[in-house]
Amino acid sequence: MKFPAGGYAQEDVEKRKKWLEEKYSIDFDNKNLPSPEDYRGLTENQVNHISLPMSVAGPLCIDGTYAKGEFYVPLCTLEGTLTYSMMRGLKVTSHSGGIKTYHVKQELSRSPMFIFKDIQYIHFFVQWVKQNYQKLKEAAESTTRHGKLIRIDNYFVQNRVILDCIYDTGEAAGQNMVTFATQAMINYIRSQSIPGLVNCLIEANFNGDKNSSHKNLMLGRGHTVIASAVISNKVLKRFLRVGAEYLPKDFINAYLGSVMAGTSPNLHIANALAAIYLATGQDVACVAENSLGIVSYEHQEGDLYVSLTMPSITVGTVGGACRLPGQKRNLQLLGCEGENSSKKLAEIICASTLALEISLTGAISSHEFANAHLKFGRLNKMELVREKDTL
Repeated sequence: MKFPAGGYAQEDVEKRKKWLEEKYSIDFDNKNLPSPEDYRGLTENQVNHISLPMSVAGPLCIDGTYAKGEFYVPLCTLEGTLTYSMMRGLKVTSHSGGIKTYHVKQELSRSPMFIFKDIQYIHFFVQWVKQNYQKLKEAAESTTRHGKLIRIDNYFVQNRVILDCIYDTGEAAGQNMVTFATQAMINYIRSQSIPGLVNCLIEANFNGDKNSSHKNLMLGRGHTVIASAVISNKVLKRFLRVGAEYLPKDFINAYLGSVMAGTSPNLHIANALAAIYLATGQDVACVAENSLGIVSYEHQEGDLYVSLTMPSITVGTVGGACRLPGQKRNLQLLGCEGENSSKKLAEIICASTLALEISLTGAISSHEFANAHLKFGRLNKMELVREKDTL
């Protein structure tokens, strides 16, 4: 049975819940909200809950390093057209063989700064760090069962040294993990009477945590994933109403606008990230750093080749809000549990984001962008009568 997309009535919602429950053997009823004690470590001064709808988009057909098969992607969003737009992108890719993903690496950093009396002390400190790397690694990893220090990169500014401490955080997003580990490393350094050391700060605001940065675009932070798809011209004309030869040409204009504005060349990566992050218990503020990405379109042998590189996807499947019932259930829906599940989740996110980018690029190229938002992004029942016909 096909996924029952479309419709705003309660019976439409119940049909979709029943379909997912039968397919995945997961109960989607929210019988009990978490108690205030369940939010300890997640929020303070709680007074209430707010209502946020959850939708799904699919099927996502993916052949990746860790994510393989068909998925229905949970989304929490209040932006009309977003779910339908992602579904449209997923439809054109699934009708053309799906999306390929490649997990490049997983590296999360914390970047403490060490301040010295003068620059003459810097060389000795850097050499000392190299010679004592194993002891620093032991100090850092004493705070965590799963985190591993991969390396320490050095950067210099004035009479200061930044140690960019790079970790593998396993299945966790790892923001707190790398903080605690790096603090233990700093404590060890401070105990060693380093010549000329005046002060040290656990974070120099160098690693791009919660900030969009050129450094993270180049070097990555969190998971780095690449996604690609080949979409037939026939499928594009049927579902996006635009030919394969037009999207590469039209996206060049968006690329030029991106260069002028000083933004990374993508249309709305942040939309997909925010919706999936809320649904799966991620730190939504990481959208600021994770929305970096490079999209490209190529006309190849009459069809469309599209690819997306996302160098910074800071997500996990354990810790934080992943433990809450609704978010945990959505991770189960994606099969993101156990070993390498955070890598799998990152690939699903990248592929879903690519689908959303394709749909919006198609809407702009076919001059349907405004009409789509008029139809699905406003509370106007007359405009919503035939929304099922578009899916």
